[in-house]
Amino acid sequence: MKTPIKLFMLMSMTVCMIACNDQAKKTETESIETPLTKIPEENVLVEKVLTAEEQAELTPDQVIKLFKEGNQRFVNNDLTARDHSAQVRKSTKAQFPKAIVLSCVDSRVPVEDVLDRGIGDIFVARVAGNFVNEDILGSMEFACKVSGSKLILVMGHEYCGAVKAAIDDVKLGNITNMLAKIRPAIEMTDYTGDRSSGNPEFVHLVCKSNVKNNISQIRERSPILKEMQDKGEIKILGAVYDMDTGKIAFLEN
Repeated sequence: MKTPIKLFMLMSMTVCMIACNDQAKKTETESIETPLTKIPEENVLVEKVLTAEEQAELTPDQVIKLFKEGNQRFVNNDLTARDHSAQVRKSTKAQFPKAIVLSCVDSRVPVEDVLDRGIGDIFVARVAGNFVNEDILGSMEFACKVSGSKLILVMGHEYCGAVKAAIDDVKLGNITNMLAKIRPAIEMTDYTGDRSSGNPEFVHLVCKSNVKNNISQIRERSPILKEMQDKGEIKILGAVYDMDTGKIAFLEN
């Protein structure tokens, strides 16, 4: 009696495997045949990649206005629908971005998205704590003096881990030297309350101080950018991104 039982069980398993395999093939076929949802053509914007002449006609204030409008669209969850493949092809041989943005490396701050910018539209430099060093300064000089960008935007953000670590005076490998570049912002922050990383108000003020300090560093350490600013060719502006709302607060110099 044992042999028929084993044979029955084997046949049942075989039938089950065949059925499962057929279902998998059916699902795979359905997924291949199901058409992808496409954005209607009339809703897709293929921004024209700026020429050198068009970039030259832009003013720093116009770029700031574009950034503010783009951030408002981000806040409203109304980002521009773009044909990125077309933008890639159109920007292959040349680039004339409007601005360079210095941001933190934080993954919660997608720079192009929060400004609603497309491919070839902005240079982006990122480092934990959005501070400047000679490499960042060289990148900014390239963006503005060589490539014609009209704006330098130093953008910090709320809940910045690098700022908190600097407040806590964290010591760890190369992080120690990195945080030393943020610590001056702590000293220049006038605050009589709880000066710890556990106080969101203090962290926010240090974040703003860090942005302002690095704007000063750009002007002091780059005669090229300082001269361009003095001539009105570029503007150097600060901002703080609010993670709770998605809103960028542009700081007055």
